[in-house]
Parts: sequence; structure tokens; C-alpha cells
Amino acid sequence: MNLLLKKISLPLADFAIEVDVEIQSQVTAIFGPSGAGKTSLLDLIAGLRRPRSAFIQLGERILTDTAAGVEVPTRHRQIGYVPQDLALFPHLSVRQNLIYGYKTPADSSPLFGYEHVAQVLEIEALAQRGVQNLSGGEKQRVALARALLASPRLLLLDEPLASLDSGLKSKIIPYLARIRDEFRLPMLYVTHDWNEVQALCHEVLILEQGRFVRRSGPGPLMDRPV
Repeated sequence: MNLLLKKISLPLADFAIEVDVEIQSQVTAIFGPSGAGKTSLLDLIAGLRRPRSAFIQLGERILTDTAAGVEVPTRHRQIGYVPQDLALFPHLSVRQNLIYGYKTPADSSPLFGYEHVAQVLEIEALAQRGVQNLSGGEKQRVALARALLASPRLLLLDEPLASLDSGLKSKIIPYLARIRDEFRLPMLYVTHDWNEVQALCHEVLILEQGRFVRRSGPGPLMDRPV
């Protein structure tokens, strides 16, 4: 599924995001240093920020067209979003977090059914536990499951492993690969860790100061951008 980002202009504090790109790969890394505008770009795609100008099209559906006055609300964009802080509700159980926004099987593919998603991410046994009693890796899996239960057409992942140490990262990466292969969703994966890019992504877009400066495959470590 294509994601078209045209005439994107979003002012930030020190610079403006200026993007014009078409994304066709299933898993595309948005790679760059902290403060490059990666999170702001995801927020814009998700409809959480209003641009100065933008044309955003996912498949055949136009999500934003400022010239035509089109702005699909966030809740209707069919986009799953896992932010850096995971945004889990600390006062709810795992199951209550998961069913928040969950679409019933009548409204969605069985692929995104509760039992199937919980099985893929191996969180069935966590359902009655409080979120505050989970490990970092368990919280990551619950956040991923909640995003999938919304039956998204696009998954946005904003540095999902940034808060984990290297040991936990190595345990969560296989789950991300499983999501990629099981659900076949297009994914935008924000990171500044080249090892994650190599493990999960098909294409890399390098973002610096709000602009894409390079496009490439994941490549070997020695060829990573500096």
C-alpha cells in the first residue's frame, strides 16, 4: 500500500518539516538524530498535528489535503500508533487497555481479533494484570497489541525500543518481525538504532532538520549513515 506525502510543511521551533515523498515498501525506517522531526512527522500522519500545508494519501484514501480543506479526524484514519511513552492507561488492567478502541470481528478482519493478536504477542497470561506491574518488555508488547486491535491500515512505531536495554531489545525485535510477517501491514519505524533498521526494515529514509536527505536499503552496518 502506498503512502503519499506531498507538499508537507510543518513549522517547528527551530526549523520546518518540508517533505515530499512516496513510500511503497512494507517497513520503512525513518532514521535520523534526535530533534530531526521524526516524531512530529508521525504525529502529522496520524492527524495529531496540523500542518501549514500537506497532502497525505494512504492507498486510495486522502487523509489530509489542506488545499481542499480535507482533514480526516485521527480516530477515523485507521492508523495504529505506538508512541515513545506507549500511552498505556496505568489505572487499567492489560485487558482493559487492549479492548480500548478494539473493533469487533464484525467490523474487522479475523486477523486482528483479540485472541489472535494476544497469541501472536504472547500476552494471553497478562490479561488480568495491572499495567504498572508489567516489565518494560511486557509493556511494549501490550502497546503493540493495542495498536493492532484497532485494525489499522498503517502502523506507526516511534522508537518503540528506545527505553529498553540491549538484552530486552533482542527479545522484542522478534515480536516486531512477527508482526511484520503475520499482519503484512505497512509500517513506518522511527529509530536512530541502525541494528533495528537492519533487523526489521526494507527501506530507510534519512531525516535531518525536517528534510529527507537520503533514501537507501538497510545495508550493512559499515554503510550506515553518519
